Amino acid sequence: MARRNDHTREELVQLTLSTVKTYLNENSHHTLSLRKIATLIGYVPSTLVNVFGSYNLLLLRAVAETLDDLSSEAKSVVDHAQNPEAALYALAACYHDFAQQSPYRWQLIFEHNMNGDRLPEWQAQRINGMTAMLEGLLSVHRPDKSHSEILKASRVLWAGVHGITLLSVDDKFFSAEPIDGNELIRDLISKYLQSW
Repeated sequence: MARRNDHTREELVQLTLSTVKTYLNENSHHTLSLRKIATLIGYVPSTLVNVFGSYNLLLLRAVAETLDDLSSEAKSVVDHAQNPEAALYALAACYHDFAQQSPYRWQLIFEHNMNGDRLPEWQAQRINGMTAMLEGLLSVHRPDKSHSEILKASRVLWAGVHGITLLSVDDKFFSAEPIDGNELIRDLISKYLQSW
């Protein structure tokens, strides 16, 4: 068992988060525990509580890293899009594809619960950054729309894309023929933008 002074606090944070990320590449967070993480990195659970504050906050840091990874990929595809409409499609496809490639990490974003505690500002900023990206694209695509119309449209599109992605990741389309989630997302966005 490693002693607390075998790593600096920052090294222990990185080791822990890297271990959680590796674990979530193959396994659900439902099978994870503070004790399991501590065992995987060679520390005792109390050390992790001292470093992160709680198991809940440790998982929230893992969620933050996942959001950072998703945000980085999203910014890249949006920056390379030819126009705002193409960027909307690219952003939605990026969201879907990220969830397909890292389903357990993606699921933890939405299944993690603060259990009544307030969401830390550093996490709220990450979430706001992701929604602001969508709102920004919609406002450039339709500059004639009001802020409240942009906000509503962004939430409608995000909810639709998220729902399709969730069904796609969980393979819950209940269809005899294969269904391509990205195709459904393109259909949803194109029809919504036409009627908006």
